[in-house]
Amino acid sequence: MKVLIVGSGGREHAIAWSAAKSPKVDKIYCAPGNAGIAEYAECVEIGAMEFDRLTAFAKEKAVDLTIVGMDDPLVGGIVDAFEAEGLRVFGPRKNAAVLEGSKAFSKDLMKKYNIPTAAYENFTDAQAAMDYLETAEFPIVLKADGLALGKGVLICNTLEEAQEGVKTIMLDKQFGTAGNTMVIEEFMTGREVSVLSFVDGKTIKTMTSAQDHKRAKDNDEGLNTGGMGTFSPSPFYTEEVDAFCRENIYQATVDAMAAEGRPFKGIIFFGLMLTEKGPRVLEYNARFGDPEAQVVLPRMKNDIIEVVEACVDGTLDQIDLQFEDNAAVCVVLASAGYPVAYEKGFPIHGLEAFKDRDGYYVFHAGTKFKDGEIVTNGGRVLGVTAKGKDLREARKNAYKAIDWIEFENKYHRNDIGKAIDEA
Repeated sequence: MKVLIVGSGGREHAIAWSAAKSPKVDKIYCAPGNAGIAEYAECVEIGAMEFDRLTAFAKEKAVDLTIVGMDDPLVGGIVDAFEAEGLRVFGPRKNAAVLEGSKAFSKDLMKKYNIPTAAYENFTDAQAAMDYLETAEFPIVLKADGLALGKGVLICNTLEEAQEGVKTIMLDKQFGTAGNTMVIEEFMTGREVSVLSFVDGKTIKTMTSAQDHKRAKDNDEGLNTGGMGTFSPSPFYTEEVDAFCRENIYQATVDAMAAEGRPFKGIIFFGLMLTEKGPRVLEYNARFGDPEAQVVLPRMKNDIIEVVEACVDGTLDQIDLQFEDNAAVCVVLASAGYPVAYEKGFPIHGLEAFKDRDGYYVFHAGTKFKDGEIVTNGGRVLGVTAKGKDLREARKNAYKAIDWIEFENKYHRNDIGKAIDEA
């Protein structure tokens, strides 16, 4: 088979690495890809939002299957564009990707189908939002409705902070058109857990759990980022939690989307909050998480291509999805200054140290080739993942492995997986 992967981050590198292991695959393309993905795939300089060029390329190269990694093209309708050309593609159509593309849509869906989530109100008018806040309980959460690179969520402790937040999102448009509609949501407390799942429109198979670290600095301080590291499985995702979510959240979401005439095929990422009153949905994503994919995929026993094809064909009920009985931790190596301002173009040394070491992986997020060497090309540069028999061993291995890599202005959090010690 010939496979095309759309995207350029650590998630797409993990997908390419997984696809390369499949005996079904003999050629991988990635658009636009990065320096790490180039080890497995032929990278082509086509942007993820250039649907006409991507479909033309897939037809020209007789691509058998396209896997879309990123949220923007999915929400923009890339799957519809590929299907219109008779091409096999993995991911939700535009009318289903709205599950991630609009927080207002997803909240309304959960309310309609009694899927447990935080109490909320949607606003399209800034003054109406301001008026609502006058009577609200604090802390409270403000969310830009659309895609905002994981950064469009503000937790406000006081009325003044919340009023400033409304200004930031709805008036100053700091997150662009994502802030045209805003969700004001009850603040929930508890452990956050991520559960990714494969879906074929009717059947859902969940993957192993994970937990992400969003804040830039140690002790969960600093600005929200795309993710500074993650671990899998979550020790807080117990059998009781799993049973509750299967009964009240996972299948219920798939059935709700089908009932709305928006059958979902692809990946649903469930962002959960384990509250005192039970698990609640924080958010949905319509694709693999980044960096969650970097800890979940190395633990998956199945051939990713077989699972993906079952989702496309509606035969996921025939797949026995299995994961290794171990753990994985990913520490992101970022450029100092991320997510605000940072320099790029520094040579990266030590990548070869991962070559023949079993259970150690380095997934490229922001890298490129320059004058024959690999250099930094983003805020998040690399995701260093290591496996271990348990979470503590995996964490120890991951932090050992980050020392194998050097580049100027290298920055990382020192406390990825700190929750492991609290379990």
